Formats: sequence, structure tokens, C-alpha cells
Amino acid sequence: MTLKTGEEYIESIRRLKTQVYLFGKKVEVPVDNPILRPSLNSVRMTYDLAQKPEYEDLMTAISPETGHRINRFTHIHRNTEDLVKKVKMQRLLGQQTAACFQRCVGMDAFNAVYSTDYEIDKKYGTSYFENFKKFMVYVQENDLTVDGAMTDPKGDRSLAPHAQPDPDMYLHVVERRPDGIVVRGAKAHQTGALNSHEIIVMPTIAMKPEDKDYAVAFAVPIDTQGIFMVIGRQSCDTRKMENTEIDVGNSEFGGVEALVVFDNVFVPNDRIFLNGEAEFAGVLVERFAGYHRQSYGGCKVGVGDVLIGAAATAADYNGVPKASHIKDKLIEMTHLNETLYCCGIACSAEGSPTASGNYLINLLLANVCKQNVTRFPYEIARLAEDIAGGLMVTAPSEKDLRDAKLGPYVKKYFKANPEVSTENRIRILRLIENLTLGTAAVGYRTESMHGAGSPQAQRIMIARQGNLPMKKELAKKIAHVKEYAHA
Repeated sequence: MTLKTGEEYIESIRRLKTQVYLFGKKVEVPVDNPILRPSLNSVRMTYDLAQKPEYEDLMTAISPETGHRINRFTHIHRNTEDLVKKVKMQRLLGQQTAACFQRCVGMDAFNAVYSTDYEIDKKYGTSYFENFKKFMVYVQENDLTVDGAMTDPKGDRSLAPHAQPDPDMYLHVVERRPDGIVVRGAKAHQTGALNSHEIIVMPTIAMKPEDKDYAVAFAVPIDTQGIFMVIGRQSCDTRKMENTEIDVGNSEFGGVEALVVFDNVFVPNDRIFLNGEAEFAGVLVERFAGYHRQSYGGCKVGVGDVLIGAAATAADYNGVPKASHIKDKLIEMTHLNETLYCCGIACSAEGSPTASGNYLINLLLANVCKQNVTRFPYEIARLAEDIAGGLMVTAPSEKDLRDAKLGPYVKKYFKANPEVSTENRIRILRLIENLTLGTAAVGYRTESMHGAGSPQAQRIMIARQGNLPMKKELAKKIAHVKEYAHA
């Protein structure tokens, strides 16, 4: 099958029988809901750009399994060039949408499950790797969007999965049958699940033997019986229902998260990728987290490019583009943004092959990348708000701007640069508001903190990967230290 067009993707999502709830009510046609549609448009961009010859090298790849051209979001990384192109693709999409385009989690799950399943099969003689390859080819040939679901609600964080008062705080197997398993639980904060055809479920933490029922990975269609979603709130989300374009800030694109509930969902045997091999849960988590932390060196940088451009434009519209402190703030924003990009490229270029043949990023550098992402976008956003000025959060509504009586006053008193209309000034300020405080802030600022794991999760991995003993030996050698028991 050829690559889907954006319109074909939209219609394929429309045909799904996904169970979606928003504001306490079932959403009958999610594709046409004004709050949800911008998030669908963001995913559509991953299909539209793949159709353009100028982006073919970044957006697509040749599948070694089929020999067909596929969307890079369904590709298995075969070398460091693939890893680098992934980051460049993500930056491009961030630039084009100024929002979360949602397919990264599925791509990162693909590559983490691929290598982990190979190693499980080698140790236990299971058929998970073949199961996954069959699923992978199905996704590639049908150009499907896949959600990667890792985060469990977790309940009491001091207790292991099996020790929770409510066993459903971590998704787990409740029944094993000859033809498959039945699972129950939920996955929280699921970016892109709403706009996906399939969902790959993975464990969320390393596990011990007593947690074997929680050590489960599998894939099912998103509209499988027993799966339903509760959409999360976002700041300013109901502005999308007000029939206004300016006040939304980014009216075309966005992201959305959901609590995905699995209420006794059946998973057939050929869709199971992990089933009780608890010692591999940590391996899968570590690899997925590494890939996803690499991703932030691309997607957040692309959105950062838009925010820097909006701040620079706001300076022009405010009439202060030549002020030295404005220039310095824009330089600092660019420096921080490009540093994030350097980290994404570096952990990709330093990648290495796994036993399965696909490539894993440098885990230390990927965690450094994400640690920086927990900080730098906050400073970029702060500087953008500084440059924009207070009107970013006090501007009257678009209805006031359009009103026959009020409009002339709004245009008169919020005029700055005489060569720029008040409407264009407000449009740019609303975009900055959207990126730093509104719905897009979920996918830029707040997600920068907690997406792909909290800051402490990266610090744990940095400590684990930092190799202090080796560095101590380097210092001792240079200092000519001789260690004796009674020196």
C-alpha cells in the first residue's frame, strides 16, 4: 500500500469506533469536535509532509522488510543516520505545527520493543519478536499511526505494582487463556492516543518476579472493545468552541492527552510482546525512555523556533527591534534552543547497534538532552513573555476587536508600530500566549518537565551512565596517584 495522504488519514480515523469522553459526555464524532480537531491536524502534517518530494529523505525511509517506502514514524532505526534524520524530522514538524504532532511515542515504542523482544526470544525461546515484526509490517504497509502507552497511574509511589491496595493502578494481566490474555488498568497522560489507529502498551517501571502479571507489552486497535478515553483539560481549551481564530493563538494545530482505560480488554497471542518476563520490563522502559528523551531534542526545538520567531516579530510590532536588551534576549533564546538540538543530534550520532540490529541512541547523552529540556524551554518561554509585554495576557477578545463600537478603540489604543495593524500585533501576542500559557504550553513548556519521565528520572540515568569509576581512574593516572593500603 502507498503512503497515505493527509486526507486519507483523517478519513481512516473517522471510520474508527473509538470511545471518547470530554466534559462528562461521549464525543460521537471526535474528528469534527472543535476542541479535538487541531490535534488531529497536527498528526495529519506527518502524512502531508511525507507526500512532498523536498521532504522525502527526512519523512520517509525504505523498509528492509518489504522494500517499500514507508513513513519514518513506522521505521526501525538501522544506523546512526536514521537516528539523526529522526531528530531533524521532528524539528521540521515542530516548525510546521508549533504543537505536538504525537507520533513520536509510537516510533520510540517500535524501536524499544523491537530490540527487547529479540533478546527475550533469545533467552526464553518465545515468539515475541516474530509477533512484533508481523505487527510492524502491518503498520508500515497500512501507514498507521501508533500510540506508545507507558505511563501507569501508579497509585502509591512507595509501593510496587503487586503491593498496591488497588491492583489496577498498574495495567496487568487478569486472565491467561489459550488464545491470549485479558488485561485491566489504565495508561495516563496519553499523547496522541485519540488520533491513533493502534496502541502499543508497555510496562512503566522495572519489575521483580512478584510483579510478573504487570510485566506485559502488547498492541491492539485503539477501538478494541473495553478501551475508552477521558480527554484531559488544557488551559484555554474552550476558546476553540467560541468561533474565534485570533484568541486561540494557533487555530489550526494542537495536541491532546487522555486517560486510556482498559476494562478487561482481550489481547490475542500474536499481539503479545511481553508476558511475565519481569526482568525485561526494565530493559524495555530504559530503551523507550532513551529514545523518547532523544525525541525532545527535535520536537521541542522546532516549536522553540516558532516561539523565537514570534518573540522577534513581537519586538518588531512593539517598535523595539533595535533595543540592545531585546537583541540579547533573542540571542539567549537561540543559544538555548540550539543547545537542545545539539544534544539530540549528539546522542543520535553516538548511537550503537543492539543485538537485534537496530540502533540505540547513546543513553547518557539522551538523558542529558532531556534534562536540559526540563529547563531551557522554561527560560525561552520566560524571555518570550518578557519581550511580548503584558498585552499578551490582557488583550481584549477578537469579538471586541470586531465590534462596531469597541473595535475602533481597541485598534487605536493598542497600536504600536505605525506600519503594523493592531490585529496583526494581537495575533502574534496570542500565539505567544498559546505557546507559553495556553493549550500548546501542554506540549511545549509543561511537557518539557514531565514528558518522557520527570527530571529526577533523567538524573538517575545520568548517574547510572556517567561512569564515575572510569573518570576517577583518569584523574589518578594524570596525578600519578599510587594507592597502597598504608600509604
